[in-house]
Amino acid sequence: MTPTLLDGDKVWVNKLAYDVKIPFTEVSLAQLADPKRGDIVIIDSAVANKRLVKRIVGLPGDTIYMQNNTLVINGISADYDILEQNERDIIIQEHLPDRTHQVRLSSGLINRNGRSYGPTFVPEDNYFVLGDNRDNSADSRVYSFVPRGEIIGRSSSVVFSLDSNNRYLPRGDRFLSELD
Repeated sequence: MTPTLLDGDKVWVNKLAYDVKIPFTEVSLAQLADPKRGDIVIIDSAVANKRLVKRIVGLPGDTIYMQNNTLVINGISADYDILEQNERDIIIQEHLPDRTHQVRLSSGLINRNGRSYGPTFVPEDNYFVLGDNRDNSADSRVYSFVPRGEIIGRSSSVVFSLDSNNRYLPRGDRFLSELD
């Protein structure tokens, strides 16, 4: 999820954002809200057999496709602004219909297979998710749609962060910082 999340970030997960569940289980007692486009969600993926952190870009009923890393939702292309560029990667701002966030693309020839995808129709009670590190993300392009029942909760902030490149010292500027 780079650049939104950094290696060593520990995020706050609001498990009551969408459902009331029986404690210590994934059994939903009541739905409180539906996930929205742009939400950063934690997924207990049965297909990947692990927990994933991804961004929702496709809602039930949407038609999604990507052409050379340009995301198109229901025939409307996302807008992009280049924020930073170097030899290894490009940081862009992606403007979805409801949310704006940063995305990282690789400048080189790494993993160009996932840059074009679809079109695909998001079925009822499923979501299409992408990682913000687009050229290095196992997301709905790999694992397919995410069923509503696999979404554990929404994350909107970093609780704390430890810098693995600096002897795991805390990153003070990341403490309690909000996520885009």
